[in-house]
Amino acid sequence: MLLTKFGHACVRVEKDGRRLVIDPGGLTEPQALDGADAVLVTHEHFDHFSEERLRRAAADNPGLRIWADSSVAGQLDGLGTRVTAVGEGAAFGAAGFDVKVHGAWHAVIHPDIPRITNVGFLIDDVLFHPGDALTVPDAAVGTLLLPVHAPWSTTGQLIDYVREVGPRDAYAIHDGALNDVGTTVLGGILGEHGPGTTARYHRLTPGASAQIGDSE
Repeated sequence: MLLTKFGHACVRVEKDGRRLVIDPGGLTEPQALDGADAVLVTHEHFDHFSEERLRRAAADNPGLRIWADSSVAGQLDGLGTRVTAVGEGAAFGAAGFDVKVHGAWHAVIHPDIPRITNVGFLIDDVLFHPGDALTVPDAAVGTLLLPVHAPWSTTGQLIDYVREVGPRDAYAIHDGALNDVGTTVLGGILGEHGPGTTARYHRLTPGASAQIGDSE
């Protein structure tokens, strides 16, 4: 499986000539959706979901299918059966990938800010994208997409999260608001010079790719 990082929280995975895109939002490079066969969306926040871009991609590709949490699916009216709302415990096939849904809620930002729904996607029992939550799947995870910078978490929580999930590799996502200094600091703490996790820590620059899965 080939993993490609795009802006902020978006990634694309490719296998056997099929392309699956997760969380193409307002901070994502437009080319992320080029050639996409399917799209997964964890929740409705603008940095994960762009209705305009998804509708444009669906118009350009009549075969494009979208799976998303209920709030996002409700905003994509008019696309009919091409959009499927999914929640915790769902399992389905998307563009040749096996997908399982874990989690139900966005992380708490502040008690005065209402919570929204958020689902995480486990792809081929290898790659997990949690969206905006520190969801721990009840399954082994080889590669964790780690949201490294958000108003709802601390670096200490991220360390504990990686330890609890126990992946072999963690790839940074949700880093669009970080400058070079912040990226370096986080890399030092979450990497081999920090207090330690079970995972090797990586950060791909936008457009860069890495091979993940059993062939690593």
